[in-house]
This record gives sequence, structure tokens and C-alpha cells, in this order.
Amino acid sequence: MSVRILNPNAEVLNKTEALSMNINAAKGLQDVLKTNLGPKGTIKMLVGGAGDIKLTKDGNTLLKEMQIQNPTAIMIARTAVAQDDISGDGTTSTVIFIGELMKQSDRYIDEGMHPRVLVDGFEIAKRATLQFLENFKTPVVMGDQPDKEILRMVARTTLRTKLYEALADQLTEIVMNAVLCIRKPDEPVDLFMVEIMHMRHKFDVDTKLVEGLVLDHGSRHSDMKRRAENCYILTANVSLEYEKSEVNAGFFYSNAEQREAMVAAERRSVDERVRKIIELKNKVCEGTDNNFVVINQKGIDPPSLDLLAKAGIVALRRAKRRNMERLVLACGGEAVNSVDDLTPDVLGWAGLVYEHVLGEEKYTFVENVKNPHSCTILIKGPNDHTIAQIKDAVRDGLRAVKNTLEDEAVILGAGAFEVAARQYLVNEVMKTVKGRAQLGVEAFADALLVIPKTLAENAGLDTQDVIISLKGEHDRGNVVGLNQHTGEPIDPLIEGIFDNYSVKRQIISAGPVIASQLLLVDEVIRAGRNMRKPS
Repeated sequence: MSVRILNPNAEVLNKTEALSMNINAAKGLQDVLKTNLGPKGTIKMLVGGAGDIKLTKDGNTLLKEMQIQNPTAIMIARTAVAQDDISGDGTTSTVIFIGELMKQSDRYIDEGMHPRVLVDGFEIAKRATLQFLENFKTPVVMGDQPDKEILRMVARTTLRTKLYEALADQLTEIVMNAVLCIRKPDEPVDLFMVEIMHMRHKFDVDTKLVEGLVLDHGSRHSDMKRRAENCYILTANVSLEYEKSEVNAGFFYSNAEQREAMVAAERRSVDERVRKIIELKNKVCEGTDNNFVVINQKGIDPPSLDLLAKAGIVALRRAKRRNMERLVLACGGEAVNSVDDLTPDVLGWAGLVYEHVLGEEKYTFVENVKNPHSCTILIKGPNDHTIAQIKDAVRDGLRAVKNTLEDEAVILGAGAFEVAARQYLVNEVMKTVKGRAQLGVEAFADALLVIPKTLAENAGLDTQDVIISLKGEHDRGNVVGLNQHTGEPIDPLIEGIFDNYSVKRQIISAGPVIASQLLLVDEVIRAGRNMRKPS
């Protein structure tokens, strides 16, 4: 009422209305994303204003592309997207977990319980669950030679939730080998050194890992070789084209000889640079059948291309800057900014450089490099939405392998952790908590079960049966997860189903914080000034 006195135009939702709005928004967003969870999850089709289609199971893509208008739902969606930015996965789980926390709280609030008591219980349960997670995780030693089997299992678990099984299993090897290729000891893994290229060509199962680089353009001269073996690679950032002077100057000549002399003088500096490159080529390739490739970040004009082609050099111009970094990591050598004092030490090496023409587009493959620290995942697919789906999945797979290398720990998947944490909270933690905060701990514990429940629901199983059998096994001291094909309990360790430790930790840290903030809202006032900055 007091707000109405200050501003008669204000829209106010009082305590119960504000709470029910927040709880319904969380439930609504949960219901949208719920069906996507796990390997048996369904796919959403997003249709844009211009009729363009996107098929996806990835929670992150859905939340970014969907137009959400409810302010509470926007807040939850932002938390989940931030989860993806930090750890690369777990968006759907975060949304479902927040929704379930709100749903469980709703039961107690209807019975007249104060939200503050629940929030205190959530805080106790969150701390206890994070402590339990530390003891529950499976440590993995990642030395100079990491355990490939564990990395393979983690990548497979992530990819199977995004794509169908056969393709996910094929991409598992590609993703794992890509991360191990760029990994350097005692340095953080830089996933930007994995180039993700796509070609609308053949089928999705033709996606492959190229230990080298794929450039999305070809040479610009008809006489240059389309395929060269045993190549020295010169990575350069040198202008090999005539540049106009910065000052506007006019020249006058009285006969043809003077004009010819002027043209020659203009070209002289560019031709000099080209000549130095040709000299280096002759020096390293003389008497052998080796080839020479120049990949330049700046332009090469037609006369220079002509000179290089006559000398038998393959030249590519206007390569992207990020590819220049990757080239040096893949082929070795150094990137040069000047052609003065060129020595054979600055050259890289590739066993094969060839051009692939697809419709109007040209691709150049640089393969068979000696000691690659950069590689390319070449995604193929018959249409754009297949390619987009694989791209999202590959990004998540790369992040999953990277997280495992950095965490040096994994968590048993298939819902095993959630059931174990729930039993721990109910059987151990609740006994140590005094007063009504126990109910908050209980609500948190029941909310954790939403993950195995949803996995069972999406696989078409009876959720009650599944939860009872999982709880029974855990009470007998067996850590088990859910077999989505049969509904029976399985040992995730034997089946090789592992989740990322950092992802789980982030979900448990972020979920209760947002849920607590939403539960403590007792009035929603739509009368604030425009919060955006004035344009």
C-alpha cells in the first residue's frame, strides 16, 4: 500500500502473488528444458522470425535462442548460461535443479512455513553437499601421459547427451585426440588452438580430425600446384602488393621510356621482397623434390603471384590472423614480419598441402605435420542444422575433456551422485541440524533427486520404481546409477559413465543461491525508473 501512496501508477504483486509468480516461472522453465536431459532426451526445434530452423538438445543454445519475457525466468536462464560459460556444460541440470528447489519449497510454504527458514536449510544442505562432493569424487592422475580411457569416457558421456549414439562415439575419439594434441605440460589448455571448420559435404559420420590445419581459401593463381608433398612452410605477414603512397602525388612523363622506368621503380620494392622469398626457396629446395609454400596474412598482387608461380612456389594470401598462430604451432617455424635476413630456421614443415574445391568454395589442407600443437576438427554434414548441432556438441566435448585434465577428478554419473548425496543429507546431516531448518535440508535433498527422476522419465520408465530401487541399493552401501535402457540400477564405474567434477560443483553452488533469492522476494513492484542507461 505504501508504494501506492508514493506512486499511484505502480503495479504491485504482494507476498503470495510474488512468490507464486517466481515459483511458476521456475517451474515453467523447468518443464521446457526437462525433456532434453540425458541421452534419451528429446530435441527442440526453434523457428526464427524469417523461418530459419535450429534443431538442438543443448540447453545453452535453447536458453540463448529462446525469447523469454518473464523476468524471473530470464534471471534463471542467465544463471544457467553463465554456468555454461564457466564450465562448458550443465545448463539443463541447473535449470531443472532450481525449478525443483522452488517446487519443493512451494509444498512447505503452502503449509504456512516462512521462506527464510527454508533458505537457512538450503545453505546448510549446500555446504554439506559440497563437502560430500569432495569425498565422493574419483581422483584421476593426469601426468605427462594422461589416462586416455577416463578422458574417453567423460567425452562420451557428454556427447551422448547431445547427439545420437553412433555419431557421439565417433566424435569421442576426435575430441579427445584434439585436446591431447594441443596440450602442453605445465600450461593451461587453450581450446582456441583447435580450429573448428565445417563443410556442407557428405554425411555427419564423415567428420574427422586433421592433425594440421584447414584454411577456408585456396591459391589464386592457375599455374600453382593443387597438391604438393614434403613442403617447407613460410608463415609471413608481409605485404607483397604495390601500395599507393600516403601523400597524393602526381607524376608527369614525356615519353614511353620514362613511363616504363617509373612503373619498374614502383614495382621494384615489391619485386625485391618476392625475389628474397624465391632465393630462400632455391636455397632449401635445390637438388631435392621438396616443395615450398608461402602463407601470407597480407595481400599478394597478380604480378607477384606470377613470379612465385614461375618459381614453383604455392602462395596463399589473406590468411586469417588466428590461423597464423595455429600454423606456427602446427608446422613449427616462426611467423616473419619482414623478408630481410630470411634463414631456413624460420620455416615450418608439412608432409602434404593440397586444395579441395567444393562448389564455389576452396579449402586448403595442411597435413602430416611433424609435431602438431594445433589441429582442426573438420565437421561435415548434409545441411546447416546438422552441422550446427555437431558444432555445439563438439564444443561441449572439448570443454569436458579440458575440465577433466584440469580438475584431475571425475564424478560417477547416471544419477549416482544425486542419490548418494540425498541419502547422506537425510541419514546424516538432518540429525545434526536443530529446529525447522531441517525441513529446508529435506527440501534440498528431495530436489537433488530430480536428475535421476528426469533421466528415468525421458527414457519412458516408471520414476517411482526407479527411485525406490536406487535408494534401496544406496542404503545397502552400493553406489549405483540408472540404466536408461532397462531401468535397473548399474555401476557407473563399470559402464564408464562419468561427469565433470567442476560442472557438478558449479550446479550445487549456483542453484540454491538463485532459488534462495527468488524465495525471499515478497513484493514485485513494476514502477521503477527505466533501469537502462539513457541512450
